[in-house]
Amino acid sequence: MQPAHSFASDNNAPVHPAVLEAITAANAGHVRAYGDDPWTRAMEERFRAHFGPGARAFPVFNGTGANVTGLSALLRPYEAVICAEHAHASVDECGAPERFLGSKLLLVRTDDGKLKPADVVAQLRGLRDQHHVQPKVVSITQSTEVGTVYAPDELAALAHCTREHGLFLHVDGARIANAAASLSVPLRAITTDVGVDVLSFGGTKNGALAAEAVVFLRPGLGEEFQFLRKQGMQLASKMRFVSAQLARLLEDDLWLSNAAHANSMARRLAERVRGIPGVELAHPVQANGVFARIPRACVAPLQASSYFYVWDEAGPVVRWMCSYDTRAEDVDAFAGALRALAQGSSAASAAR
Repeated sequence: MQPAHSFASDNNAPVHPAVLEAITAANAGHVRAYGDDPWTRAMEERFRAHFGPGARAFPVFNGTGANVTGLSALLRPYEAVICAEHAHASVDECGAPERFLGSKLLLVRTDDGKLKPADVVAQLRGLRDQHHVQPKVVSITQSTEVGTVYAPDELAALAHCTREHGLFLHVDGARIANAAASLSVPLRAITTDVGVDVLSFGGTKNGALAAEAVVFLRPGLGEEFQFLRKQGMQLASKMRFVSAQLARLLEDDLWLSNAAHANSMARRLAERVRGIPGVELAHPVQANGVFARIPRACVAPLQASSYFYVWDEAGPVVRWMCSYDTRAEDVDAFAGALRALAQGSSAASAAR
């Protein structure tokens, strides 16, 4: 039985057929383990092509592993990470950064998910005071946890601020492809070219199977990362199968077509739900996520037909994620179901 299309997460989508083919193609004969193989070398070259000749990419298994090991290359235990209050590192990684880094997260309240230079400067307290943690890294998410996107000038301003104050700029790029597609810019235009130091490059949410990468963009960083990756339990023995996926995503702009399609389906969904009684978009739709306030009575019956997550119970604000395999008919059927439920709920309220 074919399961209903889910709007819960782009993680729920299947592996892209071209990525599966790349895995199968890599499954031939014996090669050296732990990355000493042709697929990993090809992957490294693709990252240099997209992010610049100095980019150094290290495959890992998942986004949490990418964030934690990438940050570990930048921090000492008495140093802190400045991030938005809803950052994945704070909310959705089960305390992994705090446990494995031993570092404090300094959380910033934001309305749109984005940090600004003033937010960073406001956290620079107790510098050189032995009683206080020392801010060292600014970590942002692109696209953000509420689906908004940092423009290149916003990133450049943050990078200038971090350099001015001796900090590093880290990007959780679980959906970096969606951000670049939304802005119609190359990947390096929102990373290398604007001064990002370290990137967690997301593949899994864009059609891959357990394939992410930590990418060092600033010269001199990542020299000892191979040891941190091993200690962090993110070193794949049969790395060719991880590397083959990343290489395929970065070939022929598969990363871009996947992300652009997901983004277009999110825009379609936003347009289809506009005007439905009791439905209001909570954030601008800039990538592949739609955040909306909907009537509380609609949540459970709509989830029963096509599952999604409630982002904020108080609203309630729900999150609908589109992926590379979301179809226009999936969007239209989902929006139609919401419209019918909302109209029924509105009629019932009027009758009371």
